[in-house]
Amino acid sequence: MTTLTPIGNSQGIRIPKPLIKQAKLENSDLELIVIDKGLLIKPINQTPRKQWSENIQQVLAEYENQKDEALLSDFLDDSDLEAWQW
Repeated sequence: MTTLTPIGNSQGIRIPKPLIKQAKLENSDLELIVIDKGLLIKPINQTPRKQWSENIQQVLAEYENQKDEALLSDFLDDSDLEAWQW
């Protein structure tokens, strides 16, 4: 919990570091949006693909030893098209 703190003619809040990390707000420009009964603080994503590589590596590491049960091989199997005339 935090309270508003006077800063000159404005007011501000202190956000605890663990909350900043959890909300992925560190080193970000922030957008403030007034919502019903509150204020939404969210990072402005100026480079949407900036962390794709890290995110992909994290997902790959998370599922490294698991078998893929997807149906991709069924979709790639075109043996049923042998009779089809193009």
